[in-house]
Amino acid sequence: MNKNLSLHEFIKEELLTSIKTGHYQIGEKIPTEMELCNRFNVSRTTVRTALNQLTQEGYLARHQGRGTYVADQKVKQTLSHTIKRYSDQVAIQGKKPKIMLLGLQVIPADQHLSHSLSISRNDAVQRIERIRLADKDPTQYEVSYIPWSMAPGLTKKHAETSLYAALQEVFGLHIAKTTEQVEITFANERICSHLRCDAGLPLFYIETTAEDKHGNKIEFSRSYFRGDKTNFIIERLYDQNP
Repeated sequence: MNKNLSLHEFIKEELLTSIKTGHYQIGEKIPTEMELCNRFNVSRTTVRTALNQLTQEGYLARHQGRGTYVADQKVKQTLSHTIKRYSDQVAIQGKKPKIMLLGLQVIPADQHLSHSLSISRNDAVQRIERIRLADKDPTQYEVSYIPWSMAPGLTKKHAETSLYAALQEVFGLHIAKTTEQVEITFANERICSHLRCDAGLPLFYIETTAEDKHGNKIEFSRSYFRGDKTNFIIERLYDQNP
């Protein structure tokens, strides 16, 4: 046992390793609390702490009266350079992707949007509110802001397919660079209603600014990802020359 880990952390790591290596398969029932107590020679409170953490992080699903089961895999999304759309990234994992539009309206730019999009106060901005789903489960709640002058008249069809593809194919706008800021936040009541989660669930929060090759700001967005349904892959390429 790693002496730097507490008892519940050690049990959590042991169970997580068993899940990630396939010893416990998706949908499989894991040993009962009492069985785990006997296996690790610890109290029920210690086992419950480990199981609660794994449940909150989306690796286990606990069903009253039935036991604890290995949860479905989290949806993986790539943060590093990729040409794959959300639907492609989800579909390749064997899940059915869907983007659902909640709202599309034109609003005047406030001070924050003026700064984020490098436009003037009160300039027309299209506010696009969407949910992304995988196998009917909401994984991401997103609000995007695109200047009207950049892409006037975005439609429901554009928003529910690939917004970036529409910007390029319909409006001739090519996204050359995105800057993303990632933080951890917690779900409030409004976000819970969209993501169908409990209040206080840890979420990934990402602010993104998209630019063309000339540095013109095309989009600013705020996205909330369920921490128990999503993880991210970051791939970096390094110069192989000595």
